[in-house]
Amino acid sequence: MSAPTTSDPLVERFLQHLALERRLSPRTIDAYHRDLTDFRQWHDERSPLDWLKLHQATLRSYAAQRHRQGLSGKSLQRRLAALRSFYRFLNREELTRQNPAIGVRAPKVKRKLPKTLEVDQLGQLLELSGDSPLDLRDQAMMELLYSSGLRLAELVSVDLQSLDGSDAMLEVTGKGSKTRRLPVGRKALEAIDRWLAVRSQLARPEETALFVSQRGTRLSPRSVQSRLDLRARQQGATQHVHPHLLRHSFASHLLESSGDLRAVQELLGHADISTTQIYTHLDFQHLAEIYDQAHPRARKKK
Repeated sequence: MSAPTTSDPLVERFLQHLALERRLSPRTIDAYHRDLTDFRQWHDERSPLDWLKLHQATLRSYAAQRHRQGLSGKSLQRRLAALRSFYRFLNREELTRQNPAIGVRAPKVKRKLPKTLEVDQLGQLLELSGDSPLDLRDQAMMELLYSSGLRLAELVSVDLQSLDGSDAMLEVTGKGSKTRRLPVGRKALEAIDRWLAVRSQLARPEETALFVSQRGTRLSPRSVQSRLDLRARQQGATQHVHPHLLRHSFASHLLESSGDLRAVQELLGHADISTTQIYTHLDFQHLAEIYDQAHPRARKKK
């Protein structure tokens, strides 16, 4: 895995560290590169940047000006996180003892609750008709997304050998190249078996991917998105359906039934439980709606 090239030697070393030691994905490394480059360009417009002599006040000015220019709080948080990580690396390399990004905060971001589908809506969505190889592939793909709560990147990276049908388990590689084993539900296993029976009609002999395109090669993320949207419209969906909507629905339905936040965290592959906790807010919102509709003292007069 190679890192992006840059004329900044310290940033170059940092990106190599992310690629070779932390083994982050190229996409994540590119994001770090863009964030650090944005700050460098902003600073160089004022004076040449020396990373080892940067003051916290300068970072505060950067955050304030970028926010005034319309950069969202979420994007600012990401850029400041990239700078903190960069300085932790410089600390580790004993190039500096300071980390000027610590203590610099972006404006708070109001977290949006993820949209989900109701159980009956999902049931209707997954009742696909047709028995062509593409029909069976799409049904297996959609069933697996909902059954195991996969990210889009995880779905397209699944290989034939990743699935162990004997114990209904799937091994996937998530963010940060971390692997986890996930249970696969009965409906998904049945759909995958039907797909595997016809997969050879599409797949090239040497292809290892579970899901393949009409050309016989590994299915791309964009193709999964477009096929899911097409299938949803064919099933009469009234809202845009995307892979992450099935992941959100998986998490919400599981948490609503079990109440086990830690288990849902493990299944989703979240490194921080605070990321999973947003589904408790979603669950509470659902309960509050039921309360408003059902409690005698809560119901609005008609």
